[in-house]
Amino acid sequence: MRRNEGPTSDAPIENENLEFGMLSDWLREAFLAIGLVLLILGGLWVATGQFPPMVVVESGSMMHDTEDGSVGAIDPGDLVIVLSPSRKNIITYAESIQEENENFGYSSLGMNGDVIIFSKNGGNDTPVIHRAILKVELNNSDNGKKTWDVLGTNLVNVSTINLILDYPCKYHGGTYNLEIKNWEPNHSGYITSGDNSETNGCKIDQIVATGQDARNGLKDEFGNPVTAIKDEWVLGIASSEIPWLGAIKLFTSGTHGAVTGETWSNLSITIVIILMIPTIYESLTRNKKLLDVDEEE
Repeated sequence: MRRNEGPTSDAPIENENLEFGMLSDWLREAFLAIGLVLLILGGLWVATGQFPPMVVVESGSMMHDTEDGSVGAIDPGDLVIVLSPSRKNIITYAESIQEENENFGYSSLGMNGDVIIFSKNGGNDTPVIHRAILKVELNNSDNGKKTWDVLGTNLVNVSTINLILDYPCKYHGGTYNLEIKNWEPNHSGYITSGDNSETNGCKIDQIVATGQDARNGLKDEFGNPVTAIKDEWVLGIASSEIPWLGAIKLFTSGTHGAVTGETWSNLSITIVIILMIPTIYESLTRNKKLLDVDEEE
């Protein structure tokens, strides 16, 4: 006669099924998340003609509010969506403030004119993201003497560029306009500067154009002064910003020194909201199912 050993337990099988179900759910959500990221990147690639379609801003040279940063301008830790230069004509600050110009009134990222991403003297150093202030183009080089046009101004076929541009500069508590003095360009290209009026502004990258020592301006990886930005040195045109999210990348790479406290606060709130969305969605879905069951009963 067999002894009754009592009912066998199904707990191990149930636990295994539960663990397998949880793993399946996790894998499904991971694949969905990866697919969504790839879909977004692919869509941006198609839309911008550029890969990667975004850059992370490291420095504060484009800041408008140097303490807290501001949405609509470019701050450290922002992601900037970048258009291919083949997709859009670059509009300079000078062109956008000339009433007779077809681009009068045009602005981008908090100020007149386009913001461009460029390599310094065509080198391999970290690219710079600054605003295109004006562009000079070669008009004539007959008899070995070069003459220039300044787009967006009345200067045409001049050998030396002298110009006062309605671009406000702060100096000893007062303001004055950016002045280009006796500048003879090496080649056609853009004058550029960061929007930050404290560190950049009228201290343009090609400082020699203002009559100052070229060594006081922006330098390339070999310590040479950066000259006017040639078209082929332009890597992209800034389209719009996604605030704060790029600070994660800067933190992991140890280059987050310029990120403001306000950015960290806003990033933390954004992450909490993003993490809460699936929970809120699941709760709403569960409540709807319970409501449907109650109505059926």
